[in-house]
Amino acid sequence: MQNTPLAEGPSVQRCLRCARELDELDARPQCPYCSGLLELRHTLPKERGAALADRFRSSASASGVWRFGPLVLPNGADAAVSWPEGNTPLISRKAVAAWAGVSALRIKHEGMNPTGSFKDRGMTVGVTQAVRVGATAVACASTGNTSASMAAYAALAEIPALVLVPLGKVALGKLTQSLAYGARTLLVRGDFDDCLRLVRESAEELGAYLLNSINPYRIEGQKTIVFEMLEQLGWEAPDWIALPAGNLGNTAAFGKALREAMELGLITKVPRLLAVQSDGAAPFAMSFRESFRVRHTVRANTIATAINIGAPASYQRAVQSIRETNGVVTSVSDGNIMEAKAIIDAAGVGCEPASAASVAGVKQMVLAGTISPDESVVCVLTGHVLKDPEALDRYHRGTEPPPAHANRPIEIDASLSAVADVMRTLRPT
Repeated sequence: MQNTPLAEGPSVQRCLRCARELDELDARPQCPYCSGLLELRHTLPKERGAALADRFRSSASASGVWRFGPLVLPNGADAAVSWPEGNTPLISRKAVAAWAGVSALRIKHEGMNPTGSFKDRGMTVGVTQAVRVGATAVACASTGNTSASMAAYAALAEIPALVLVPLGKVALGKLTQSLAYGARTLLVRGDFDDCLRLVRESAEELGAYLLNSINPYRIEGQKTIVFEMLEQLGWEAPDWIALPAGNLGNTAAFGKALREAMELGLITKVPRLLAVQSDGAAPFAMSFRESFRVRHTVRANTIATAINIGAPASYQRAVQSIRETNGVVTSVSDGNIMEAKAIIDAAGVGCEPASAASVAGVKQMVLAGTISPDESVVCVLTGHVLKDPEALDRYHRGTEPPPAHANRPIEIDASLSAVADVMRTLRPT
């Protein structure tokens, strides 16, 4: 049953399960009637197509999120908590395209955001909303990037932050960011799913404002990855958009962005989404193989810590995105992820392990015949190369036998002849 909207403003929160609607300033993280996930519905701008694209292009905002404010948070853009974020590069690298088997492959590098991951796009909106609702504290469970981003934006907004991370399962580069930005950090003896359960209970019982991706305002910020990508492509949509899939917030956000872009006349075709998981943390891929008849959960175990999630919270929204885009969900081995990462790194781009899943997934789908070598593909890299230095060091220095693309350092004597010996072995790349 669909209820009459409670708010006359440009935005409401609508439950994806029961269709009830909540005021945009209602701080509850999910539907209070059926516990379904909420989705923001805005009164969309009157402009369409080229006129709307011109409006975005002429925006005075320095943020790649808030430049699209009318599609993100119409009532909150004027008081945004922003670094600014976004405006990340869309680049081409022949070596990466050749390895993946797609000549028209581009890379959207979200590791170039202020705290080094795409999470900043969602967090600027989520923390802005926390200020709007008068939150006294914000909280999240994290595999590292969410906590780093939330800690930074909470510090910017001067709101206390509580972070729950699984003990021993968060890369040092991410954990230290949370500490540096001042968040109260709890190391939970459990996995990410235990942390998420605890933080959801804390939001319900203790009043903290929840900022995991079940929060619909996070999704609104993450939509702008797609809006900005399409703008960089002159609003000519690619055939495929490939992305890593963990808690499925981006999968949900990308589908919503594409739906709105079509409705607004910004694009004339919908790209297919390719959501890529690790074999060691692939519950969404398992469900996809069964046409989503069963919602699987697993005990996650992958080197790609950012997607080391066994019970994705944004599952319901992500299923809708895959169905609406005729998308595909797959999983790749940790070995393939690290090989893809080595190729991306050596091309001078660099990314954290989970990011490389998108490129590894494209290669796998080309070999399977799902993606044609002459189709256009954008791979999203979600995190910076220095987010997980331990994995990087293990690959290049600590693995025996050395992987095919390992770049071992060479110990030498302090002499010019020793340097000369090494230089004679160098070859142009």
